[in-house]
Amino acid sequence: MITMLNFAVLAIATMFAVAAAAALSWMFLQIAFVLMQPATARRVPPRTELARGTAQLARAFAPNR
Repeated sequence: MITMLNFAVLAIATMFAVAAAAALSWMFLQIAFVLMQPATARRVPPRTELARGTAQLARAFAPNR
């Protein structure tokens, strides 16, 4: 009888440990996503001065001004 009680306690403790591990894993995953968000949230648009400058040069040296 004591053996069955020990086995039941072990099984219940294992279930609690699995639930706690899953909850901590999920929490750490959510924290990792929150910490990674600023790295991808601020996207700086590419600078287009070269393209504008190229268009101005093309107009400046166009044969029919």
